[in-house]
Amino acid sequence: MGTVVALSGQVGGAKLADGLRRLRGSDLAVVVNTGDDHEVFGLAFSPDIDTMLYTLSGIAGPAAGWEPTGETYALHEMLHRLGSEHRVRVGDRSLALPLLRTEALRQECPLSQVTLGFCKTLGIDARVLPMSNDPVRTVVVTDDGHVSYHEYLTELECAPVVRGFLYAGADQARIPDEVLEALYAPDLEAIVLCPANPYHTIQPILAVQGLRELLRECGAPIIAVSPIVGDRALKGAAGKMMQELGHEVSARRAALEYYRLIDGFVIDSVDEAAAEGIRACGIDVAVAPTIMRSDDDRIALAQVVLDLAQTARARKEAERVG
Repeated sequence: MGTVVALSGQVGGAKLADGLRRLRGSDLAVVVNTGDDHEVFGLAFSPDIDTMLYTLSGIAGPAAGWEPTGETYALHEMLHRLGSEHRVRVGDRSLALPLLRTEALRQECPLSQVTLGFCKTLGIDARVLPMSNDPVRTVVVTDDGHVSYHEYLTELECAPVVRGFLYAGADQARIPDEVLEALYAPDLEAIVLCPANPYHTIQPILAVQGLRELLRECGAPIIAVSPIVGDRALKGAAGKMMQELGHEVSARRAALEYYRLIDGFVIDSVDEAAAEGIRACGIDVAVAPTIMRSDDDRIALAQVVLDLAQTARARKEAERVG
């Protein structure tokens, strides 16, 4: 057993990261998307980081993993009573992390250190890290123009047709030292791309200056988990985006989003027929239940991912010897 680095975001990605944490504990580092970060009322919101923190600490709401359990909305209701037109319903408890984050950032504390501080106070043994301490913002290209992902999601409700994505600032963003330390660990066992929207969750991480190349150079097997089950995304707009970009909505297409980067791909049992087509692309495949409804499901899928990493490592070593 060794160090595992996971690239993640969204609820599904956080669930798999939790499964990996239960297997690896402090030997897990989770690099989280910050391309969706935004400000509301002057506060710094990092939705994927907060979802990860709630999930790994065991306080995520059972039906809404992006907020803590027992959430209330008294502040939101009062704001609207006073005439606020802000549409996104932000819970009372959900304001705590942005409040403390904003204060720390104003004191010039790097986002990575702020987030590690939250890990400590929440009792999370794994390391949760932003993909960069520098600002990167995902921009959605639509027929009506360029909009931030936050606007696309909240104001436009994912309605515009998607033509492409830009990751503003990624070409100048630096990889945090804490992420470099995890990737350069001498016992690096696997790099995992968690099940999440490839376009606005995983690709922004990979777009950070030099990160994709570094992942290839690390030598550890890179395993991704499909966010597509059957012909649809489990959560969010991944399927809609895939279709509007001119692709079939399938597990095979999801694998091709990471072509020439990943060594292995985990698909759901309902997509078993797609396995051979993915293997024909030179990618090892594992077929397993990928819908995580319980803690046991999270652990089981995490183990499948780590087992596939061992298989991919053995194949690569055999190819080198051969």
